[in-house]
Amino acid sequence: MSRRLKVAVVGLGVGQQHLRHWQSLSDLFEVEMVCDPDDERRNKMTNRLNCMGVADYNAVLDSAVDIIDICTPPHLHFDMAKQALETGHHVVCEKPLVNSLLEVDQLIEAQQLSGRHLMPISQYRFADGVQRLKYLVDQGIVGTPYISSIETHWNRGSDYYAAPWRGRWDTEHGGVVLCHALHLHDLLCFVLGDVASVYAQVSTRVNPVETEDCATISMRMKNGALVSSSATLGSQQQISRLRFCFENLTAQSNLEPYDPGRDPWTFTPKNSAEDRRITQTLQTFTPPASGFTGQFIGLYAAICDQAPLPVTLQDARRSLELVTAIYSSARSGQAEHLPITTRHPHYRDWRPVSSAEN
Repeated sequence: MSRRLKVAVVGLGVGQQHLRHWQSLSDLFEVEMVCDPDDERRNKMTNRLNCMGVADYNAVLDSAVDIIDICTPPHLHFDMAKQALETGHHVVCEKPLVNSLLEVDQLIEAQQLSGRHLMPISQYRFADGVQRLKYLVDQGIVGTPYISSIETHWNRGSDYYAAPWRGRWDTEHGGVVLCHALHLHDLLCFVLGDVASVYAQVSTRVNPVETEDCATISMRMKNGALVSSSATLGSQQQISRLRFCFENLTAQSNLEPYDPGRDPWTFTPKNSAEDRRITQTLQTFTPPASGFTGQFIGLYAAICDQAPLPVTLQDARRSLELVTAIYSSARSGQAEHLPITTRHPHYRDWRPVSSAEN
């Protein structure tokens, strides 16, 4: 029988979604503990799961669980993740991972010193549609990438911002660029690789908050492809859409706002010969389990079977480097070129100067 890894979930907002997937993999994982300062929410979950419930994160750090899954507000992630590594735990952490490239680099160092894994959440990658496209790219089937477009058109109003940490630079550290478009930008880089340059404009037009809720972004990828991305929290029809135009294939996602990676994707080949080649290649493709489930299975293999970690801190760093470049370009009015080094004025903090000083 496989060894079951013990899990503690910290933060029972989005953490409730994680719990469903940990439970669905009960042959691999056992939810031993949940942590949340809200007594009602915590007690409800402990009764449902028949597990231990604690209000103090230090109790989690002192426990013998194998994995600490951090689902708290983003301004808490860095300290919690670093402490978890230092106390000998493997770590899973929700997006956005941390609040600067400096903090990512410090976590990379902490992970290396600990000998443990820290896996950022990127569950959108684990879906059959985008995985098929990635497989065709890796097999050299699609040809030269030409152009891509991304739409993160969601809707958020006063009920969303009722959480006091949302919409504020000091606690959320960003708006639609950091907390919403990040998902699709991760898929963009998953398929096309690194970004070379960025020109962006952002605005707060939908909600009376500090952080931006609209953005338009133009990117050039290192492979030469051009990309346009638009993001808003004011769309009355919520959609997510990715469209990739390659030499031999045009691929378009479904429009599901929170699951654009899954089928149905539309693949339009260049001609009948390319259609046959794509069909033949996909006969050897096996999709992973979807969403959080697929990512958690990959974590188990990394811990117990020394398999590669399915999502790494370097993946998170690439996403947050793009965030840094977007905010930097939006403030300067100039294109921002990547990579961003330790000498960059926003390496330590991408927030506006007045917010960063508070």
